[in-house]
Amino acid sequence: MRTQRQVVDYSLQRRALLAEVYSGRVGTMEVCDASPYLLRAAKFHGQPTDVQCPVCRKEPLTLVSWIYGDELKHASGSARSPEELAKLANLYEEFTVYAVEVCRTCSWNHLVQSYVLGTRGLRSGKPRRRTVAE
Repeated sequence: MRTQRQVVDYSLQRRALLAEVYSGRVGTMEVCDASPYLLRAAKFHGQPTDVQCPVCRKEPLTLVSWIYGDELKHASGSARSPEELAKLANLYEEFTVYAVEVCRTCSWNHLVQSYVLGTRGLRSGKPRRRTVAE
């Protein structure tokens, strides 16, 4: 997306957690703990991926995008599809998106990425004032 910024990737944390699971130091019941609300959001708002579940290996993971921001008011804390994210990015100045991968079979879930969307910082038609440092 054009307005995506402040991207944080959690793949190293995911890899470390899976290494703990595969070695037996962490049980699958500790990591396969998705709430019913998250599983329902994956069913209705999630985006299917080509990545197999790293725990049960039975089905592809589903990516769910959660949005948070003061400007969103009642919509804050809800799951949204990629199409809805694109529309919201043009309507609001700034909100944070948390992308969570979910397995609907074994309830594995992990935060994959977080980023900020919105119109804040986009150049408008008029030139902005330069600071002294520039």
